Amino acid sequence: MKMEKKIIFISLFVSSLIFANETTKLEEITVSANKMEENIKDVPQSISVISEEEIEQKGIKTVQDIIKEIPNMSINPMVGNGVSFRGLNGTVFGNTNPVIIYVDGVPYYDMLDFNPSLADVEQVEVLRGPQGTLYGKNANGAVINIVTKAPTNKWKAKIGTEFGNQNYSYTTINTSGAIIDDKLYAGINGSYMHDDGWIKNNYSGMNKNANRKEDRETSAYLMFKPTDNFSGKLTISDNYERRNFIDGFAAPTGVRINSLDRDNEKNVSFDMPTLEKIKVKSQALNLSYELDKVKFESVSTHKQSIYDAIFDTDYLAYNANDGSKQWNYTDSDIWAQELKISSKNQDIKWVTGLYFEKEEKDMPKGGYAFAAGSDNFVSKRNGETYAIFGQTMIPLGNSFELTLGGRLQKIKKDIDLMKYSNWGGFESTMPYKDEKTWNSFLPKVALTYKINDNLTTYASISKGYMPGGHNYFPNTPNSSPNTFEPEKNISYEIGAKYIGDNFALNTAIFYMNIEDFQVYTQGIAGYDTSNAKKAHSQGIELDGTYFITDNWSISGSLGLIQSKYDDYFDGVNKYDGEKIENTPNYTANLGISYLANSGIYGRLDLNARGTTNYFVITQGAFQKADGGITANAKIGYKIGDFDIYAFGKNITNEDYITSVYSNIITFNEPRRFGIGAIYKF
Repeated sequence: MKMEKKIIFISLFVSSLIFANETTKLEEITVSANKMEENIKDVPQSISVISEEEIEQKGIKTVQDIIKEIPNMSINPMVGNGVSFRGLNGTVFGNTNPVIIYVDGVPYYDMLDFNPSLADVEQVEVLRGPQGTLYGKNANGAVINIVTKAPTNKWKAKIGTEFGNQNYSYTTINTSGAIIDDKLYAGINGSYMHDDGWIKNNYSGMNKNANRKEDRETSAYLMFKPTDNFSGKLTISDNYERRNFIDGFAAPTGVRINSLDRDNEKNVSFDMPTLEKIKVKSQALNLSYELDKVKFESVSTHKQSIYDAIFDTDYLAYNANDGSKQWNYTDSDIWAQELKISSKNQDIKWVTGLYFEKEEKDMPKGGYAFAAGSDNFVSKRNGETYAIFGQTMIPLGNSFELTLGGRLQKIKKDIDLMKYSNWGGFESTMPYKDEKTWNSFLPKVALTYKINDNLTTYASISKGYMPGGHNYFPNTPNSSPNTFEPEKNISYEIGAKYIGDNFALNTAIFYMNIEDFQVYTQGIAGYDTSNAKKAHSQGIELDGTYFITDNWSISGSLGLIQSKYDDYFDGVNKYDGEKIENTPNYTANLGISYLANSGIYGRLDLNARGTTNYFVITQGAFQKADGGITANAKIGYKIGDFDIYAFGKNITNEDYITSVYSNIITFNEPRRFGIGAIYKF
């Protein structure tokens, strides 16, 4: 506890918002938060920016690694790629998070497609707070905007590899350059990761590596610029991920989760394979046409994903449920189109656009089987989204700027399902068909006050929105218990940004009113997403960096939050006043680095999270779990185009609970160490 307080105290004045290239003078940071390029100081919202250099130095490989760097944001590894931010959680039956990812304007919002490649990335911008006005549905908490590097006429390439304990290996390669100078460019990116994991399955006949992981990501693009005004980029990607469905174990009945530790999880007995496979193929076409005062843009996207999972029903063995299993096979097809017009070189900045999306999900099999019988759910689920949006930034004198924006959005969803049951030799069927339409308006108002060239303050009010949907494991043909309503929030935020020559500090204070909070539960009879009528969250976020010398820098972040249910009745119990689950009461990061153009370099990073509230289904109650502090280190040597290094993650072998799902508990990974090398040419 004393160490946690120390981390909070140290983190109050530092963070990882901005990174400079081995100089004590901070460079100007340009972001595209408002779907146009702006100086980060001029954007009236809290933004974290992680540069290419910082990604490489910290060994960031995935979006999950990015999330660990952001105040008040955490990952829930048990529910797909579930993300929690400022008290908002993902929803399983919607397959969505309160955080949406964009890669060069292409959206990634499905939990199954929440791991785009970070190869050849220029910077990652994390826009904190509701972004519904410009980014629409699912951006009710934040947006992770990934900007890849633009190719040049000169061909370049990068090869990297890592090896570590637990039979861990990682290889990446990317290359890009001009086919025709100034007219036609191409690029290829690829990576492969393998990890045997640290949990051993002792059940006879099962793979001993219970949480083995495998991840392959490949992409290629063509960028063309036939004229000075017109340009386009065609990108195709093919990703495959194979992983254990749950990196956890079943907690004994009646045991307080906070009394458990990671040693309980190292040896398990699952009598089913317990794995999931995710395949995602996508194609995206970006077109841009620029005039002196206006820019026209089009982003067309198609994605197909296949989710194939089988897993144990109770994560126990040698009992009456041996051989029982659950399964889910879903084939998704998504088409999306955005058309956008924005201002250029004008005193009044503005952006407006249209968005359309069509989604088809086919689940030919999904359900569970026990010795006594089985349920199999076959469904087709469709969705359509229509939106028109606009935002303008109006200067009011030399010091103030007013931002006004709004988005009109219509979402339509339908489901056609048949439940096939066979219990005790008696077969039955249950049809379920339903259709829902939701209309919404997502406004934003913000005021920026530029005190001087270094210090800017702002205040904003914005609305976030997560769509409603259907529970696709229903136990009744009636519509009411099988649908959940959209989750809405109104967020109030004030903040300040200071950027000097060698020091940057950013602060934000927020309060969020939440209506129809989407709550996911699992019980013996099945799964369900419902709504808690009212909830709220409030907190403080700080992040900054300080360059002590040309080579030494210190950075960090801190997020403090209080989030509670105000009106939540699940039909049996009332949970008013309970803290919202999956939300650590604080997150903090602290890092110190020594960088040089050549020779030795190194860095040390501390990551901390506070106490987290979880709902344990089998005990019908909320329980608290302590957080922890992990330390990561890296030391390397650069010579010419070569970089050789050694790394350690969680070097003190700290353990803490990372998620709770029903009665299944997961912990953070134990100590990892390894070596790596990078060659650029």
